[in-house]
Amino acid sequence: MAVAALAAARPTDPSEASLLGRTSPLVKLVVATAWLIGMALTLDPGPPAVLAAMALLAGPAFGAVRTRRIVAWMAPLWVAALGLGLFNALFAAANADPAAVEAFRLGPVRVTGPALAAGLALGLRVLAIASVSGLFVLTTSPTRLADALVQQAHFSPRFAYGALAAYQAVPRLADDLADLRAARRVRGLRGGWHPRIFLGLLVLAIRHADRLALAMDARAFGTGPRSAYRPIHAGWRDAAVLAAGLGLPALTLVTGGTLGP
Repeated sequence: MAVAALAAARPTDPSEASLLGRTSPLVKLVVATAWLIGMALTLDPGPPAVLAAMALLAGPAFGAVRTRRIVAWMAPLWVAALGLGLFNALFAAANADPAAVEAFRLGPVRVTGPALAAGLALGLRVLAIASVSGLFVLTTSPTRLADALVQQAHFSPRFAYGALAAYQAVPRLADDLADLRAARRVRGLRGGWHPRIFLGLLVLAIRHADRLALAMDARAFGTGPRSAYRPIHAGWRDAAVLAAGLGLPALTLVTGGTLGP
């Protein structure tokens, strides 16, 4: 009874208690993949811009993710999208075409209208991909994703929870690195980068992996059917998110996009 009560407890993170947070991670993964495929099929800048705006608005509205958190998480990706679009606009082959209409000049560089449009379309596609990916990451718990892979996609528990443990081990490596540097400073050595630090990190990573393997074997992972501590069931949220997530990009591509070859 106590275990059931703990499993049914409400999530403490507001994003996990939201509509997108309670939706199955597999449904969100299917929707995100469909959006990425749809953006790969269009050469027009309109659909990526619309889809990026939808993803950014869906975070606070349906995922309970603060706008400040979205901006802080995606700002580097937006800068990369802007730089990629500008780079492609400045060095596009269309700039060498004397028949192309010149949009503006940046010093000795001549930027034509077709090059500017191509760079803008590419930058917006990267922006849309970053926005959709960010929405998925910010509204999906890694533990819940592993649970969905095991329960709904029937992945091997060894693979799913092993990958989850590896993902959660990354911050531990940062702590191990800080401890190794502190130990070197206590011994009067320089705490910067040194080959022995990498060797120490390798030894600690092997020890962590060995303890993880023993813990999974002790819990009989991969030996047969297992009960679920956090059961995931398909419901109306999944159907609504799936219908809206697949319908909106399809409508955007049909009404405002030019499908590429």
